[in-house]
Amino acid sequence: MLIKRKSIEQAESSRRPARKPKFAPVTLSEQDGVRYLHFGTEWVQGAMRIRKPDWPELEYAQQMMAWMLFIESPRAIAQLGLGAATLTKFCYRQFLDASVTAVELNESVINICASMFKLPPSDERLNVLEMDAMDFVLDPANHGAFDVLQCDLYDATARGPVLDTPEFYQACNDCLADGGIMTVNLFGDHPSFAKNLKAMKFAFEHVICLPEVHDGNVVALCFRNRPQLDKEALTHRAAQIVASTKLPAKSWVKGILAA
Repeated sequence: MLIKRKSIEQAESSRRPARKPKFAPVTLSEQDGVRYLHFGTEWVQGAMRIRKPDWPELEYAQQMMAWMLFIESPRAIAQLGLGAATLTKFCYRQFLDASVTAVELNESVINICASMFKLPPSDERLNVLEMDAMDFVLDPANHGAFDVLQCDLYDATARGPVLDTPEFYQACNDCLADGGIMTVNLFGDHPSFAKNLKAMKFAFEHVICLPEVHDGNVVALCFRNRPQLDKEALTHRAAQIVASTKLPAKSWVKGILAA
């Protein structure tokens, strides 16, 4: 029996161990007391004020916490894309009754967050996983497991999220419990914005975009269930958030009601 050479090569390749993907180098810069994470370019992938390591320094990172207006006491939070570990650290310190899972494909990012961005070691509440975010959200074991997903998936080019299909966002929705919310960092003045927004609206019951911040980021709130947008209740909750965290929650309410 004749066997095509291509078939032999395919069989051989299937037996080889999978190669790890190649990543751009992880680089750092510092200015005015703030340490920045880069992937070998000038694009900022995360930031930490050295004297306040657990504070979300960048405005878009603060907006990624806007789910707090609707969920006061989360039980489980997942971060897709570690960045400088900003949101992972803040959630870990702020919500003492919640488990926090961070998913990051690049081992170098995990290591630099531990050594240069004050990421605490994993424990009974914190779990940092080196894996692909798509594999994580497709895993049936994670379906219905989280109250909150925070998605910030950018590569070195920073032109848009690296995962942006309806199938990805549907899998993210599947990971949320009833009443769950996903926040996503988008790039407002890039063609990827419209593509992502369309995919989100396919997968989620309701999607709200906060106003674009000065550096071009737009944070989208994706709701598994359509929320009640009660101005009085949101304003009251925002005041609580400002008092307890100093996050600019009042501006989030304005953005949500204006959307």
